[in-house]
Amino acid sequence: MTVRIQLLTEPFDAADTLRTFTDALPEAGGVVSFLGQVRAGGGPGGDVEALELRHYEPLTLPAMQALGERVMGRWTLDGLVIVHRSGTMLPGEPIVLVAAAARHRRDAFAAADFTMDHLKSESWFWKREKAAGAWRWIEPREQDIEDLARWL
Repeated sequence: MTVRIQLLTEPFDAADTLRTFTDALPEAGGVVSFLGQVRAGGGPGGDVEALELRHYEPLTLPAMQALGERVMGRWTLDGLVIVHRSGTMLPGEPIVLVAAAARHRRDAFAAADFTMDHLKSESWFWKREKAAGAWRWIEPREQDIEDLARWL
């Protein structure tokens, strides 16, 4: 079983991370991944110039690790990857990579979906976006709360 949970302050290579993960798990029949990246173009305040994620060090990584344990305990998985950036990122840069590997696809899909809903809604990150030269804080959307509620 492969579990990799990282909180990074530097850019990461999502394709390399996913390749390393899948190469280590040839017995997995399905690998589902989600890559979140800083969107280029229009956000609510105009064209996104940068995104900043801040976190509280003593809480964030332990909470991500606890989430990983919940996911591994809930589905039959061969492996799980959660890599999340903090700091300032530019359009096109990866923010988060979640990958779940399982013998059968349904467990992998559900595990990746659950993980992202919890990362997005039980956010241990404070997020702000720069557009038109000005920074503004971004709050969780109502849809994020509804997505999380379906797992209760």
